[in-house]
Amino acid sequence: MSGHSKWATTKHKKAVIDAKRGKLFAKLIKNIEVAARTGGGDINGNPTLFDAVQKAKKTSVPNDNIERALKRGSGQEAGGADYQTIMYEGYGPGGIAFLVECLTDNKNRAAAEVRIAFTRNGGQLADPGSVSYLFSRKGVVIVPKDGTDEDSVLEAVLEAGGEEVNDLGESFEVLSEATDLVAVRTALQEAGIEYDSADVVFHPSMQVEVDAEGARKALRLVDALEDSDDVQNVFANFDASDEVMAELENDD
Repeated sequence: MSGHSKWATTKHKKAVIDAKRGKLFAKLIKNIEVAARTGGGDINGNPTLFDAVQKAKKTSVPNDNIERALKRGSGQEAGGADYQTIMYEGYGPGGIAFLVECLTDNKNRAAAEVRIAFTRNGGQLADPGSVSYLFSRKGVVIVPKDGTDEDSVLEAVLEAGGEEVNDLGESFEVLSEATDLVAVRTALQEAGIEYDSADVVFHPSMQVEVDAEGARKALRLVDALEDSDDVQNVFANFDASDEVMAELENDD
């Protein structure tokens, strides 16, 4: 039930670095606003909103910003934008499959920025359906180790729908069906196990192993896509070994 993916670990750490740039803050705030508009502003009655707020707090988004987003989304305060979710599909360098999830109030701007990011970084947009079949929607809960062991996590989530627990080094990644995410997150809470985030993601059904140069090119495209304010999430089906990621860390 356990594996180790250096790339998964890097993605988790990368989110912390992005938060320092303020980029992630804006995206987390947008998630809260949309969740409140879609399912109402009651955190206890809206699991998606609960998880969005939890993630924002864990990433140190100021409480005032969270409250204002809640009010805008639920209509208690003016100023909320009409965001739409759009999914773009594409191929990166080496034929790596990419899914790009956008949350935007301007579809033309989002499409242009995603297209430019692909073309400038050795990739290209693809027709709808040509890439998405390589991914399935999964629930992912990130659990910090903090004295918690893998067996305890697995025991807590197994009956709630947890399918797999992966060791990411400093944390555990719990995979489940997307529909079981709330049950898995709740099971962890009831077991007294803290978690950092609970999200529905697009998980690759198969991964492409890349060498150092392939990883550099793929990560440049990830960074270029994430630089767009309209891009919420980037999913790709590449993986890199510990040795490759260690080589990339030496680039910095």
